[in-house]
Amino acid sequence: MAVNKSKVSVGFIAVGVLTALFGIVLVFVGPVVIDDQVVKNTIIDPKNDLSYTMWKDLPVPFFMSVYFFHVLNPEEILNGEKPMVEQRGPYVYRKQCRKENITFHPNSTVSYREYRRYFFEPSMSVGNESDVITIPNMLVLGAAVMLEDLPYALRLFISATFKTFKEGPFLTKTVEELMWGYDSKLVEFLNKYLPGMLPSTGKFGLFAEFNNSNTGLFTIHTGRDDIRNVHKVDSWNGLTELSYWRTPQCNMINGTAGQLWPPFMTKETTLPFYSPDACRSLELVYQRLGVMKGIPLYRYVAPKTMFANGTDYLPNEGFCPCRQSGLLNVSSCRYNSPVFISHPHFFNADPVLLDYVLGLHPTEEEHGLFIDIHPVSSHLHPHLKVATFKKPIKTISEVVMPMLWFEENGYIDGPILTTFHTNLVILPAVMEYMQYIFIALGLLTTIVAVLVYYKVKVRIPNSQLESTSTSTHERTPLLQDKQH
Repeated sequence: MAVNKSKVSVGFIAVGVLTALFGIVLVFVGPVVIDDQVVKNTIIDPKNDLSYTMWKDLPVPFFMSVYFFHVLNPEEILNGEKPMVEQRGPYVYRKQCRKENITFHPNSTVSYREYRRYFFEPSMSVGNESDVITIPNMLVLGAAVMLEDLPYALRLFISATFKTFKEGPFLTKTVEELMWGYDSKLVEFLNKYLPGMLPSTGKFGLFAEFNNSNTGLFTIHTGRDDIRNVHKVDSWNGLTELSYWRTPQCNMINGTAGQLWPPFMTKETTLPFYSPDACRSLELVYQRLGVMKGIPLYRYVAPKTMFANGTDYLPNEGFCPCRQSGLLNVSSCRYNSPVFISHPHFFNADPVLLDYVLGLHPTEEEHGLFIDIHPVSSHLHPHLKVATFKKPIKTISEVVMPMLWFEENGYIDGPILTTFHTNLVILPAVMEYMQYIFIALGLLTTIVAVLVYYKVKVRIPNSQLESTSTSTHERTPLLQDKQH
């Protein structure tokens, strides 16, 4: 029976060692397997049904929230008083994106145009599209600047035209008209007698060019040749660099198209992207860890230097002519119209800008630009981000006056959330726990089996010794009897 226990112990020792070794192998192989799956599902490939569909059509809720700065004292402003504004909104629109004209190229790139449509969501909005808002008149103020170099007689003619059509420095329209366009006799007149002066030939609206439009022809890397390049822009509208700005660095098209990034991010990783709306490349930096619906995230924010002027941050000199820090002059890509972009409420801008206008209250929580993204499977970014690009457009004579700002955000829910949570959280956690369970179980089995084996081996010699001693003791009297 002792021999049987010894063999069983040896068997358990072998099993324990193999189990521990399997757990140790998992420690090294597990992350490699997970990373391999991430790479496989990140490559832009029609064969990857889930990831390709999400890249192509973004089948998750995606919204744009618009806030207007309603002017409370337009008449007083014309008399020299400080502008006073009141934020109205949000007016929320569900955003629908789809990529069309998708063409794959032999050099591991793919071209596409992304079309976008917007649908008003009354239940999510504070107000309705019928709300009446007063803002600076972009047509009049923009034309006033663009006409500065024209002959004096022509400027008088156009000024008289403004008065004829009763167009003043401020415009009062409904939200729907301001957003998607309104009929303007002035626009019709200018398009007829000064063709090409305005960007639009139909209705004039701040977001008219957004709806049912595309963001240009993007050509990006698929990641098939190098996963580190996936989603990075190769060209935009056939261009590998811009011509809006004064230096080669400022004209560079860097990073991705702003929806997805290469996987395996670290805290040192930055998020560069090209924004056609900002007419330049932007870059976000890591701030802190976060969690959304059980999924761990990295939060990336806009650095204070993003819209700094050339005086405060020398590399931005190429984006000048500059005003105060916090304003980006985009007139060079907006038909020379006096338009600036910044963070909402002049957040992270020169404090003097807040002295120009009453009613602005910037806070990082509400007005800072940030993106939340899963660091390993960062290709899931557009479905995890909490807030994105917030942009007010500003103009009025020598006073920089805010008109509006907007944010875009999306979130995952339902079956897609379940799939991501399983793949990004549960499976890696199970694999991590299993490898340590195998190691612990293998070591425990080995230790117990060794102890049992040792006891069995010690007991066998003791039993044999006791048996020999007893036999000798029993035979000795017999020998003595024979002597007698």
